[in-house]
Amino acid sequence: MNTQSLKPGWKMVKFGDVVMNANLVERDPVANGVDRIVGLEHIDPENLHIRRWNSVADGTSFSRKFIPGQTLFGKRRAYQRKVAYAEFEGICSGDILTFETQDNKMLLPELLPFICQSEAFFDHALGTSSGSLSPRTSWTALKDFEFPLPPLDEQKRIIKILWAADEVVERNFLLKNAFRAFYISSIETFCFDKRYNAVKIEKIADINKETLSVLKTAKNYQFEYLDIGSVLAPKEIGKLSIYNFSNAPSRARRVVRDFDILISTVRPNLQSFIRIGKVDREIIASTGFAIISPVDYAIGSIVYHSFFSKRFLQYCNAKVTGTSYPAITAKDIGTFRIFIPSERKEIQRIAKILDSIDQSIRHIESCICAGKEMNQFLIDDLIGRGAPHV
Repeated sequence: MNTQSLKPGWKMVKFGDVVMNANLVERDPVANGVDRIVGLEHIDPENLHIRRWNSVADGTSFSRKFIPGQTLFGKRRAYQRKVAYAEFEGICSGDILTFETQDNKMLLPELLPFICQSEAFFDHALGTSSGSLSPRTSWTALKDFEFPLPPLDEQKRIIKILWAADEVVERNFLLKNAFRAFYISSIETFCFDKRYNAVKIEKIADINKETLSVLKTAKNYQFEYLDIGSVLAPKEIGKLSIYNFSNAPSRARRVVRDFDILISTVRPNLQSFIRIGKVDREIIASTGFAIISPVDYAIGSIVYHSFFSKRFLQYCNAKVTGTSYPAITAKDIGTFRIFIPSERKEIQRIAKILDSIDQSIRHIESCICAGKEMNQFLIDDLIGRGAPHV
């Protein structure tokens, strides 16, 4: 960026001229009262708050210490966008750099994590990473990153805006966690209430009933194909590929109908479960799925939500076979028991409650995604440019 295009009072600086990589060392954390260990796996992408950690009491080979007010940056696989603002002290992995400002009269510590979240900083980190399987950048490379630095008064204004925006996302995240706990508790309450009748899934749903028939094996028979890779996350599928039968994968055999439930039989503990809505065009799923077709929509809701229970997870863990690709069978799924009321109105009431909680969680998740997009826009607009608005 041409310095003549900067806003008045702004100046271009190198990262290493205003920031230092602290590299504090703690050899005896237990004796010095440091009890938390943070690895890269504990830092969530695009989230400044550390919510998980391990205990020093369980042992560690790490010795790099971080303290409150520092910014932690994951130098390995920088494309994962792992940046955190330390709100407590702890020990961290060697793949985490610990940044702090050199002079608070030049750069305020509260602004530093947002600079590290900017698109320009990530682009520099990715561009200076080396290695194929596990690319890493380094402090030596990052300290040469150049960015527009605002004056202190402007920094304070930007900090106020960005942390307020972050608080919106954080509150939604906490709300999601509360709803998630409520959801799990409600599943236990309504799907496993022993006042109702215990019933096997296979008694209230067809499993893998329909496969491709002779009539649908013509070369020009066209369909959308849903394989295990199509499941982006529990309850979420991506865009499906369209095939003619003549060039379709050999595993494309399971016919999907309205409101079917699909469970990946491989690694079921990953919860690759989805429920299809109305099918507007033919969908054929991989034989890696078990297709569950409940007798009606309301019972289907209860069945679907029961699969996200701790009981079903424990059931799957007890039934899986294999090491590299642990799997269960469709028969295993069919013998899982849930509890169903005998009265139709009660079945519909339970289905409505569980569907409503699930929809609320999805709405909150969409708010979190929108909030993150807004935050990224604000970061890049407020500190990523520094040029006057036209």
